[in-house]
Amino acid sequence: MRWVNALVILFVLTGTGSVHGKGKQEPARTIEVHVKRFAFSPNEITLKKGETVDLKLVSEDVNHSLVVEELDIKLETSKGHPADMALTPQTVGDFHGQCGTFCGNGHGTMTFTVHVQENDANPAPPSR
Repeated sequence: MRWVNALVILFVLTGTGSVHGKGKQEPARTIEVHVKRFAFSPNEITLKKGETVDLKLVSEDVNHSLVVEELDIKLETSKGHPADMALTPQTVGDFHGQCGTFCGNGHGTMTFTVHVQENDANPAPPSR
């Protein structure tokens, strides 16, 4: 019985299981978004439902932020000080955001869209 417990512990510690807390995943990829007066680049990204990504916001000039309220994205950045967060969307759809820090006369034109698609690796159960 001890060897079974030892195998379970080894299984978890080698990364096959999760040692980062229940339900948390390591980001599979990093998406870097650059921002400058008065645009995000890219200004659209596509994610998979349930996929954890590291979203990184990099300012090339002044203070900016990215706010997508429906996805709880609130990142603030300034030149030389990138901001990042782990993001795991749970809802499929198109989510619109904008720069949340006034940065000049073109500030209102700074829009951003996150497209979240169904994850083919975890398809929805068939409807009855």
